[in-house]
Amino acid sequence: MDARLNLFGNPVAGKFMKHIVSAGKAVENAGLPAATQELVKIRASQINGCGFCTDMHTKEATHAGETPVRLNLIAAWREATVFTDAERAALELTEQGTRIADAAGGVTDEAWLNAAKHYDENQLAALVSLIAVINAFNRLNVLVQQPAGDYRVGQFG
Repeated sequence: MDARLNLFGNPVAGKFMKHIVSAGKAVENAGLPAATQELVKIRASQINGCGFCTDMHTKEATHAGETPVRLNLIAAWREATVFTDAERAALELTEQGTRIADAAGGVTDEAWLNAAKHYDENQLAALVSLIAVINAFNRLNVLVQQPAGDYRVGQFG
């Protein structure tokens, strides 16, 4: 299976991707725990049906020491006991921020205030930015039907 468009080989898509990658790097070291970052990326990718990003971020999370139990329970995090309250708040914000079209009014005040109990302003800014960036990547990959399964840890540096 081949993608409809080579996002890495096309000059316009390649330039755009570099800007999105740069935006993602801006939040990497903003104090949001690395494990939380991967949970957010995986959950948004699951919701959006982005196999490529789900493949990439589960492999990266595994390489970073994430447990199979936690990875397998991300989609069912509400019923799982393996996530911290802070991670649960981040996952809720991720779901509501990803499903904007499904929710009248977007992200609820309750979800925002819950996240704000666990993260400072810079971490919240990083969390919001990360949710936006992963949703952009998901949409690119879903639109072009980027194949999943062949990602290698560290493939993009």
